[in-house]
Amino acid sequence: MADSSKPVTGENYPVPLSPPLPAISKNLELARAMAACSKSSLFSLSACDVIYEDEWLIVVNKPQGVYCESVLASVPLFLGDSAMAGAQSGEIKISLPELHLANRLDRDTSGVMVITKSHKVASKLVKAFTDHKVSKSYIAFCVGSAPKWKKIIVKSGHGRSKFGVWRVYAAADVGRSLPGGSVVRDMETSFEVLSVNGQSTKEELPESRKDEEEEEETIVAQSKSLIDVDARKDEILIRARPRSGRTHQIRLHSQYLGIPIVGDVKYEGVTEWNGKIYDSHELHAESLYFVHPVTDIPLKLQAPLPSWATQALQPQQQEVNSAASLKPMP
Repeated sequence: MADSSKPVTGENYPVPLSPPLPAISKNLELARAMAACSKSSLFSLSACDVIYEDEWLIVVNKPQGVYCESVLASVPLFLGDSAMAGAQSGEIKISLPELHLANRLDRDTSGVMVITKSHKVASKLVKAFTDHKVSKSYIAFCVGSAPKWKKIIVKSGHGRSKFGVWRVYAAADVGRSLPGGSVVRDMETSFEVLSVNGQSTKEELPESRKDEEEEEETIVAQSKSLIDVDARKDEILIRARPRSGRTHQIRLHSQYLGIPIVGDVKYEGVTEWNGKIYDSHELHAESLYFVHPVTDIPLKLQAPLPSWATQALQPQQQEVNSAASLKPMP
């Protein structure tokens, strides 16, 4: 006979460490999606959007608020405008390349996006991404309490239940099943603070190998992070390097650290700050580094910084300019 004193709880599933989506996110995300559909339908790739191109690859700087598929759809027109005109007049016959997205960016994330021009090259490059042989860096503008660390590594679990949303799980839960049959997977991100309230924490913004050799503190997520909601809020510019390729990885780990990305309504980012309303999140895919799938030549592809990233350093630059203007003329 069953022991009726024991509660029937069903299967013991892991409990997420990050909170569910804010109630306000549903309507805001719908409005943003509709705006992105309109913007995407009007998007046309131009030469200033292209970072690199050869006979196998075309690398573009995807704008914020434009879907990846719309960027991909605009490439044939960019590659074959003149050839298409000739083909329509009967003068030449053209064959457009087989275009594929090698990597994807969220709708509101701008930056480096790689498009391959053949199935063979696509399979090689996608495998490089899957095998974590592509180094990636992102720039994000966050609001929260200024971190006491300069560089840190965050290790946790990552997953979502059936019909659920992506959440942070404890590192110890990696491999455990979730409702619906999915499992918690490992997630690791390296963070570096670039500026706090416009004051740079390093000599210059570009990456350097020397910085990568510096010792980094490591946080292994085991419990919910303790965030003081009443603490002072600072503007923080960070560089993030995902060491795994999980959906919304940087956004989730930024939230877990208590410095959610500005405008990221899904993950507790402020949508209004200093009198400005943000209609998208401020995250930029800064660079990709990988070995060319055909030539075997190492490629470092970098997208120009968006205006919000340069403005995050603007107060410091204004101080430098003011100091320079006070110097006596020689």
